[in-house]
Amino acid sequence: MTETETDHPLLQVRGLSRRYGDTLAVRSVDFMLRRGEVLGFLGPNGAGKSTTMQMLCGVLAPSAGEVLIDGIDLLEQPREAKRRIGYLPENPPLYRELTVDEYLRYSAALHGLERAAIAPAVARARALCGLDGVQRKLIGTLSKGFQQRVGIAQAILHQPPLVVLDEPTVGLDPIQIREIRDLIKSLGERHGVILSTHILPEVQAVCDRVQIIRRGELIYHAATGELDGSSGNGHLHVALRHPPTADALRRIPGTRSVRALPQAGHFEVDFAGDEVDPATYAESLARLAVESGWGLLELTPRRSSLEDLFVALTTSDEAA
Repeated sequence: MTETETDHPLLQVRGLSRRYGDTLAVRSVDFMLRRGEVLGFLGPNGAGKSTTMQMLCGVLAPSAGEVLIDGIDLLEQPREAKRRIGYLPENPPLYRELTVDEYLRYSAALHGLERAAIAPAVARARALCGLDGVQRKLIGTLSKGFQQRVGIAQAILHQPPLVVLDEPTVGLDPIQIREIRDLIKSLGERHGVILSTHILPEVQAVCDRVQIIRRGELIYHAATGELDGSSGNGHLHVALRHPPTADALRRIPGTRSVRALPQAGHFEVDFAGDEVDPATYAESLARLAVESGWGLLELTPRRSSLEDLFVALTTSDEAA
């Protein structure tokens, strides 16, 4: 991969919006993706994630904004732009009565490959997706994991620079999930990949960057390696023999949120780690626990995770 290829944005999204009547489902979304990157796209149900992905793939027309794929405007030159996209929807468009090779040859023709290019394209995608050995089997007889592999194979037959995967590991067992994750990592070396999933550890395992959408707006965008501490929050696990209400803990200066855990007397406390020294905050909490007779049993720091960040960002209004 040349320096020019990595420096030039593969995907540019500017001011992307979608309106349904009076409802603005997606609001002025802006981001970019480069070759060799895997971007995790997260959001709660109804956040506008699927609508955004459909607009990126040319399935749904935006109400405003633009999508440039390899510098080609998806709205002005849809055929040229779509040739550069490989898309795996949550429910892969498989024909169970066809064999793997029959289906891939049919998909290659739909992608517009020349007749002479179909056989080598099928062989290449089949090998990359680990389908050698099952090419003559009916798709309907394959396991869910192999069916997902077939779905990914059809998405990359034409070697598109941009690959969009919507929930590619849903319904798979742990071994199949690991295999699909390894496949996504390998795709990330050759393509730009957008991965939409509800499995948060999956994002940390395979993605270079993550973005979160809520109520149609992008509210977070960062490299996955920046997750620890990126929200500015510190985290403590607190266990008390005679616990007060969560409101009593919230009164400690610097506290951002308090969550009671199922185990009696245990709390997760988030504090403003970018404003308050963690040692000073922990000391204040311990002193209050002793003075109030709460019976301090445990006070331990806890590393932030993508799950913590996702919950904090997507439920912040409720927390207030």
